[in-house]
Amino acid sequence: MLTAGKMVGFVLTKDYDAARAFYEGKLGFTFVALTPFALIMRAGENLVRIVKMADFVPLRSTVLGWEVGDVGAVVGWLVGRGVETEKYPWVADKERGIWTTPAGDKVAWFKDPDGNVLSVSQHR
Repeated sequence: MLTAGKMVGFVLTKDYDAARAFYEGKLGFTFVALTPFALIMRAGENLVRIVKMADFVPLRSTVLGWEVGDVGAVVGWLVGRGVETEKYPWVADKERGIWTTPAGDKVAWFKDPDGNVLSVSQHR
């Protein structure tokens, strides 16, 4: 039943203006609405509801991720738009921050203005 529906992502923010500038200006999402309950953005066919919460602490793990065909190309696109990838000490690619798993999958992480961890991944 649930597999027939579209998934909606939820992210927390302290600042709607900064969140909108990032998700719309840097990631290319489309603004849908700002309601009393959430900033609503569209990413392709997916919705992301960005909810304002004054005193939240961002998780240290990924909260939203995208499966892409070419992580290297997407990382290049992100960097070109001013988004820096995280350079974790255990990732061998210190320049781009792309981790290659033992199975050959590739993942890169980056953060939004609130410190929420986002990722792009390419699976074999």
